[in-house]
Amino acid sequence: MSLPRFFLPVTPPDLREGVLVALTLEAARHAQVLRLRPGDALELAWHQGQVWAGDVVSVRGFDWVIRLVRPLDENREWSVRIEACIPILAQLSALDDVLPGLVELGVQTIQPIIFERSEYDEHKTKGRMDRWQRICERSAEQSHRSRLPELKFPEPMDYLLDHPISQRWVAYEGKSTRPHDPIQLQDFVFTSGPEGGFTSGEISKLLEAQWQPISLGGSILRAVTAPCALMGAAALHFSSLNR
Repeated sequence: MSLPRFFLPVTPPDLREGVLVALTLEAARHAQVLRLRPGDALELAWHQGQVWAGDVVSVRGFDWVIRLVRPLDENREWSVRIEACIPILAQLSALDDVLPGLVELGVQTIQPIIFERSEYDEHKTKGRMDRWQRICERSAEQSHRSRLPELKFPEPMDYLLDHPISQRWVAYEGKSTRPHDPIQLQDFVFTSGPEGGFTSGEISKLLEAQWQPISLGGSILRAVTAPCALMGAAALHFSSLNR
């Protein structure tokens, strides 16, 4: 049985056995939900990639003290950079259901994209970012990721046109005469459209910018389904090549 894992934002200056560290308020609340008690074992991970086994020393309300026991020699991350450029949706709450699957499958960077049909509201989106960050953290903990993925603030669609990663997939239900290049074990970025799909101008620009159109089957997937379907397909290929 795997131990509960908690991500902490700041790595202690002295990482060694016996050092005492405090949980953040958010992590302490989660530990209470899990009904952990003094003496219980757990795992701590920092955003920079260090992972340690530890145990609970004391609990006073939301003040939790953890003792570091030993470093864990693990790396559950992909050997290549994977970026998910997900569409901003009219119902911002719908992304609450998209993020967990992407994090669990190993995406390292999540970049929301503003398409013409996104109905983007900057004020509402800013108010949602903290919640999305917490969702990413909880998903990384539950899937025992070694690193916390980076969630970025939304960018306009033009961000995709000069993307530094050359291996690019775009989910597109239209026909294409372009041959399907096999995926390689190298940096990878993918995107899909919002509700209503891409406009004709958007998909034309993406294809001109060397985004490879990928079919996800005969049916048209919902905007909340396509990102995880793309990442799942890529993860299957990457696993067969080398993790």
